[in-house]
Amino acid sequence: MRYKLEYFAIGLVVGATLGFLAGVLFAPTSGQRTRRRLAIEARRAAEVARTVAERAEDAAETLGGRVEHYLGRDEEVAWRKVREIREGVQRYTRAQSTS
Repeated sequence: MRYKLEYFAIGLVVGATLGFLAGVLFAPTSGQRTRRRLAIEARRAAEVARTVAERAEDAAETLGGRVEHYLGRDEEVAWRKVREIREGVQRYTRAQSTS
């Protein structure tokens, strides 16, 4: 659900930026003023994109940490089971050799 919201936010920013650029390009203003407005909006769009990228990076780090945690836990349980089986086989072998 969180990722859908982030994709929506990215789409919203891209759509707003493209809409603004189209409006500015077709607006009846001077070239110098239009270029200045484009530069300002480009800086704003870059800042929003940077913020979204930081959030996506944080989400990826969090998800990666969770995956590593759970995989590590499963690996630990698997090795514990291997040790238990190995000990059981050793006990069985000792019991068979004393019989």
